[in-house]
Amino acid sequence: QVHLVESGGGLVQPGGSLRLSCAASGFTLDYYHIGWFRQAPGKEREGVSCISSNDGSTSYADSVKGRFTISRDNAKDTVYLQMNSLKPEDTADYYCAISFLEVPGTISYLTSELYDYWGQGTQVTVSS
Repeated sequence: QVHLVESGGGLVQPGGSLRLSCAASGFTLDYYHIGWFRQAPGKEREGVSCISSNDGSTSYADSVKGRFTISRDNAKDTVYLQMNSLKPEDTADYYCAISFLEVPGTISYLTSELYDYWGQGTQVTVSS
């Protein structure tokens, strides 16, 4: 079974930083994407960032560009989301997910419907 486990959430002041981790296991397919999504109370789930296993290419939501960075540590089968310059509007539950689907290049992988397996989430609260 595919398992994804997030960690690293917590409480941080505006302008601060957090690094989220997503440990992935239970699969052997070579082509996949791992994405980070978030959902705040009363709001729809939105794609934050994703990374491709094929070439390491990354994508970011406009709201986090320049502040968040997604990366991989293949030796540990872990994907990270470094979040800097955090804002109160970043407050949400953050989820990592994995997609094994291949879609046309014009389709963004920051789309939750493309993802098959999800972690349990980790809470991020940005507040003064």
